[in-house]
Amino acid sequence: MSFLQQWMLAGLPLVALPLIIHLINQRRFQTIQWGAMMFLLAAHRMSRGYSRIRQWLIMLFRMLAIAGLVIAASRPLASGWLGLAAGSRADTTIILLDRSPSMQQRGAGTGDSKLETGRKQLVSTFQTLGSGHWVLIDSANHTPQELESPAALQTLPTAGPASSSADLPVMLQAAYDYIRNNNVGRTEIWICSDLRESDWTAESGRWATLRDAFLEFPQGVRFHLLAYPQTAPANVSIRVTDVRRVQSDEAAEVLISLRITRDGGGDEKVPMQVQFEIDGARSVMNVELTGLHTDFKDHRLPIEKSTKRGWGRVSIPADANPDDDDFYFAFDVPPSRRTIIVTEEPQSERPLKLVSGIAPDPALTMKPEVFAADQLSTLEWDDVSLILWQGALPTGAIADQLRKFVDRGGEVVFMPPRQPGSEELFGIRWTDWAGGDDPTVVETWRGDEDLLGRTLSGAALPVGQLEIRKYCGLTGEHTPLATLRGGAPLVARVPTKQGGVYFLATTPAIQDSSLATNGVVLYAFVQRALEAGVAVLGKARQLNAGITAGEVPAEWTRISDGGQGLSTEYPYHRGVYSSADRLLAVNRPAAEDETRILADARVTELFRGLDFVRVNDQAGSLSSLIQEIWRAFMTLMLIALILEAALCLPKLARPNSTGGTA
Repeated sequence: MSFLQQWMLAGLPLVALPLIIHLINQRRFQTIQWGAMMFLLAAHRMSRGYSRIRQWLIMLFRMLAIAGLVIAASRPLASGWLGLAAGSRADTTIILLDRSPSMQQRGAGTGDSKLETGRKQLVSTFQTLGSGHWVLIDSANHTPQELESPAALQTLPTAGPASSSADLPVMLQAAYDYIRNNNVGRTEIWICSDLRESDWTAESGRWATLRDAFLEFPQGVRFHLLAYPQTAPANVSIRVTDVRRVQSDEAAEVLISLRITRDGGGDEKVPMQVQFEIDGARSVMNVELTGLHTDFKDHRLPIEKSTKRGWGRVSIPADANPDDDDFYFAFDVPPSRRTIIVTEEPQSERPLKLVSGIAPDPALTMKPEVFAADQLSTLEWDDVSLILWQGALPTGAIADQLRKFVDRGGEVVFMPPRQPGSEELFGIRWTDWAGGDDPTVVETWRGDEDLLGRTLSGAALPVGQLEIRKYCGLTGEHTPLATLRGGAPLVARVPTKQGGVYFLATTPAIQDSSLATNGVVLYAFVQRALEAGVAVLGKARQLNAGITAGEVPAEWTRISDGGQGLSTEYPYHRGVYSSADRLLAVNRPAAEDETRILADARVTELFRGLDFVRVNDQAGSLSSLIQEIWRAFMTLMLIALILEAALCLPKLARPNSTGGTA
């Protein structure tokens, strides 16, 4: 229990007043021995036991009445059943609100989602606690927004559902920056989240940095976590993994590949209908779900040959989370996949040209071209998808052009030169070559995502079968995607806002590795990089919500049904948008289909050393986080006064047998 007006508790010593008065009264009288009183004292001793108990009860009830009055005046608070402890009134209250698709899971009871339940509970709590002012930081745009009152959480578009993922470290960083840059006084940070692992990224080093930074504030910061970790075991989500327009002499079709995810999985077969909508036409496919993931490749939807570009939607029956029950797509005539190869040796040129020139689909046009480094000044970059660079890292104007290429969404793969120098690009520099007579094997690799991820069928790439004879070291900030025995990186990705920058520590030359002879890994690696690079060139693009990938949201026009009215919110909501001559299909990121919840012990570890409390709840809950209970203490005071008055009433005399009184 805590109090809104803690200073009133200073009156609690008044509880001792009845005891003090009693002790004073005891010292007011002097005892004088008088023989005639001996008989009266003897009679009095017989009833002294009851009289003493009566006096102590009177004193107790008087003390309880005073205590009840003081505590009621302090406005006591009762917290939720898991021990939410509210402090005194904060000068600033910062709300970190998770708006991600997983927060749309609905619960029993009212049928409200996790987000709706959280907003109601926060509004009710803040109206009770009060604050100097309130600040909202939502999971979509991360920009602090000052609120006129807590009730604004119920109506603001920036507090409503969104299709983008949450990033808790980024939100906490925004809260830290706000506290540092403003005179906020005593601050409380309230986090409303469902604790998805993908949103919290607990393994990130940013947590330790943030924890230390918050501890440095002299006024202290109190953290409250309102968590909704419960998942819906029967929830099913659908995602389009690939969409292509193909055409023959007779007809044109759109080929759609799907992945349906069922929480909890299971071996039993579950029938389900998948509905397709394209150009106003609807069709249904009956499927059977087994296991955690069920994949369907190249489902054919006929279209008019004259339809070169368009959009559509796939959907499944509504369940506990309606936000992952549909997925939008856009299609167009595929652009040519142009690859620029820069290499200093023929042994690498041939396999690189081969893997970038073989089309994974007959409808695709592949255009691998070999350039010398000094010829790139004449290159037309507008239709380039991928750069394969084997040689010394470029400098000057060419390096600047490569940075611009990556910024607009292009992909670059660097491979080491024979003579590493001091050149540095994207924060990476090559070091000396290593290796010997015995090949080195690949020890670990990221098979869950990126260019070395599993195939659509779930099969792993045979990365572990590669033999690396020579490899070059590298320095700088990077994320290893594959490592050799001993920990040296084989494939590394450099952090970028747009596009992709990769460093491959060896070359396809036969004296360096088996990449050319065991070409499956190299082919998949290059083709996936090409696919990512060409995605920014087509007139139809698939975008993750919250990531505009070089597009200008101010130029977007929503063409799909429904959705939010504010154009500034378009990038955060699923749907189809037009921008100039392009179609943009916006959907939730793939991480939103992962249901793993952060362990309780891990949450506690993240906030170690901070003033932190947590309460768990569930979607649709009607419980209150906190409420005032001063009325209970006023009632206690009244009851104590009534009992004290009853004990103070004079004892009625009983009539004796002679007609008098005793």
